[in-house]
Amino acid sequence: MEMGMVGLGRMGGNMARRLLAGGHRLVVYDPVKQARDAIVQAGAVAADSLSRLARKLAPPRSVWLMVPSGAPTENTIAGLAAVLGPGDTIIDGGNSYYRDSMRRGASLAQKSISFLDVGTSGGIWGLKEGYCMMVGGDIAVFDRHEPVFKTLAPSPSSGYGYVGPGGAGHFVKMVHNAIEYGMMEAYAEGFELMQAKKEFCLDLQHVADIWRDASVIRSWLLDLTAAALKADPSLDRVQSYVDDSGEGRWTVAESIDLAVPLPSIALALQMRFRSRQSQPFAGRLLAVMRRQFGGHAVKKEGGF
Repeated sequence: MEMGMVGLGRMGGNMARRLLAGGHRLVVYDPVKQARDAIVQAGAVAADSLSRLARKLAPPRSVWLMVPSGAPTENTIAGLAAVLGPGDTIIDGGNSYYRDSMRRGASLAQKSISFLDVGTSGGIWGLKEGYCMMVGGDIAVFDRHEPVFKTLAPSPSSGYGYVGPGGAGHFVKMVHNAIEYGMMEAYAEGFELMQAKKEFCLDLQHVADIWRDASVIRSWLLDLTAAALKADPSLDRVQSYVDDSGEGRWTVAESIDLAVPLPSIALALQMRFRSRQSQPFAGRLLAVMRRQFGGHAVKKEGGF
C-alpha cells in the first residue's frame, strides 16, 4: 500500500522503516532534512513540504501523522486538509486528546476527508517488537487500511484492532497510558521498600529477574526495570524527576466527569508532580505548623 508519513522522529522514523520493510511505498515529510534523508536511505521517497507530499501520492491518498500532540498536530492537520481532497484519509498516530480527535474528524468530514485516530504503543522498541494500535473512526476506512496495521503490529493477527467511532482510539490509548502510570508507581514503591530494608542486603536486579518468570506480577515493564537496574543498580546518576505527557491528567479529569473513582491512577499522577519539587511548599508549611502547636524543632538549610 502507498502511504504518506509526516513526522520522522524516533518513533515515526521506526514506524516508517517497519512499513518499508513490509513492502509499503512511503512518501515522507519532516521539517528536519536529516530526518527525511535517513528514511530515504531506507527506501522512502522524500518531499520537502506537505503540498509536495500530497502531489507525490496517487489518489485516494492516505497520510499518517507522528507529530507531538497539541499545536503541532493541529497545524499539521490543517496544512494537510488544505492540500488533500475528497476520498483522502488522515491518520493521527500520536497521543492526541480524544476530544480533539473527535473535533478534527468532524471538521475533516465536512471536506469529505476521512480521519482515523490511532492510539499507538510500543515506543522505541516498536521497530523490532511491533506496535500495539487502538483504532477509532469509520470501520470501512479501518478495513481499507488494515494492511498497514498488520505490518506495524507484532503479528498480522495480534496487537491491533478497531475499537469504535472517531475519538475512541485515542480515548483507549489515554486509559492505557494512565494504567501504565499506576503500574510504574506500584513497582517503584515496592522496589524502594526493598531498597530501604538494609539488613537483608537485597540485590534488586536479582529480585526483578526472579519475578520475571511465572510471577503473578511479571510484565514487560518489569523486564525493562530489571534491565535498568542491571545497567545502574544504585541509580545514583538519575534524578528523582518524572515528567508526564498529558494522558494521566486527561484520564483523571475524565474520571471526575463520569464519577468513576481512579485512586491508584490519580495518586500515581500526583506522585509525578511531587517528584519535580525539591523543597515542596506544603512540606515546609507542615513543619512550621507542627512547630506552632507543639514547639517542635524545624530543620533549616544548613542544619537546625
